[in-house]
Amino acid sequence: MKQYNFKTQIQTSYCTLPGMITHSLREAILSGELPGGFQLKQEELASKFNVSMSALREALKSLEGEGLVKFYPNRGAVVSELSAAEAQEIFDIRLYLELGALELAIPNLNEAELATATELLRQADDEGEGQHWGSLNWRFHETLYRAANRPKLLSFIQTMHNNVERYMRLYLSTLHHQEKSQKEHRLLLAACADGDVKAAQKVLRKHMTDAKKNLSRYLER
Repeated sequence: MKQYNFKTQIQTSYCTLPGMITHSLREAILSGELPGGFQLKQEELASKFNVSMSALREALKSLEGEGLVKFYPNRGAVVSELSAAEAQEIFDIRLYLELGALELAIPNLNEAELATATELLRQADDEGEGQHWGSLNWRFHETLYRAANRPKLLSFIQTMHNNVERYMRLYLSTLHHQEKSQKEHRLLLAACADGDVKAAQKVLRKHMTDAKKNLSRYLER
């Protein structure tokens, strides 16, 4: 039986106990430490986190809402697996959401946000194929989209992002596409800095369409 080795120390930055558990399990799933199809034994997890079963179940239900966990009769909670068809659909949804977010955000972007995005790209360059690259990638996009001032839209985008993030980490590290992705990120950032919505959307469309095709091929293999 696989042992749970991921971090279970509760972080005080999360305001509720289920929220803390959700964060820890989410990170373990996105990193691939808890792979797709892995059964999450609730009693073992409750003991590992030193929490009640009700708090653990609430956390697992939150992850179910994010598409990272599924519940099956007689099996309980299982880390969800992603098919190539599901990945394509998620990217299609993301594209519609993120193109709209860019249109809303670009007129509101300020120098501080553009500087933050630039710094995140520099950190991603330094990170290379390290474990934090995926997190830096999301924070870059989040920095741009947050200027749209649409918190619910940003939450939907993040949920869709999390659904494919663990596979994108594997895909990028295996096929060494970080350099290409970073070039596209810089083109996107330049268009945002120029206030050119159409150019930014064109870059994002190509960036995500290529990622969708390549990830789908990767999953099919």
